[in-house]
Amino acid sequence: MKHGKKYNEAIKVFEKLKAYDALEAIKTVQKTAKIVSTKFDQTVEVAFRLNIDPRKADQALRGAIVLPHGTGKTQKVCVIAVGEKAKDAREAGADFVGDAELLQKIKDGWLDFDVMVATPDMMGSLGKLGKLLGPKGLMPNPKTGTVTLDVAKAVKEIKNGKVEYRTDKVGNIQCSVGKVSFSAENLKENIRTVYETLVKIKPATVKGTYIKNISVSSTMGPGVHVLENTI
Repeated sequence: MKHGKKYNEAIKVFEKLKAYDALEAIKTVQKTAKIVSTKFDQTVEVAFRLNIDPRKADQALRGAIVLPHGTGKTQKVCVIAVGEKAKDAREAGADFVGDAELLQKIKDGWLDFDVMVATPDMMGSLGKLGKLLGPKGLMPNPKTGTVTLDVAKAVKEIKNGKVEYRTDKVGNIQCSVGKVSFSAENLKENIRTVYETLVKIKPATVKGTYIKNISVSSTMGPGVHVLENTI
């Protein structure tokens, strides 16, 4: 894969095959991000290469985590609910709340939101929009806490920095953990929260090394390997 001049300059800042102390790796990412681009506050992501087979039901990991220092991004939340639950969602700060009329608007192509939350009784109606919402990762799911009766809690958690994670086809999990402008210490705490969650949900059927590799990167920068025991 061919990279630009600034990206190639950023790679020279560190040893590509070396695994660094977590804090040092994060500071390196912050440094390379400034080399690659100073036009916007890039997102910092952590990636875990896991020794799992996502084709097996118990190893297809998926869920959501509330990061202690948030993501640095304001999420637009759409809630599908009626009555008191709709009122609760509005009071909690949801950006869009509704039922049939809002569902029709979505069916017509409107998707100006980042996360959708729904009460269980609305999932029958939402199921008809599965082909539209599913591929975009917007379909509510009980595993991520977005199908719930406590819509107020769900909205507040999302607004306060809740991120979803799920394994890809080869067993990797990639997750946003903040912005380059965050302090290195806060980014480390966010990464530790993701790490501890993944360790906690390790499938019982996994044998041998569970976490094979960890790397951290910015939106446009190269990945830096992290020593697991320093997180």
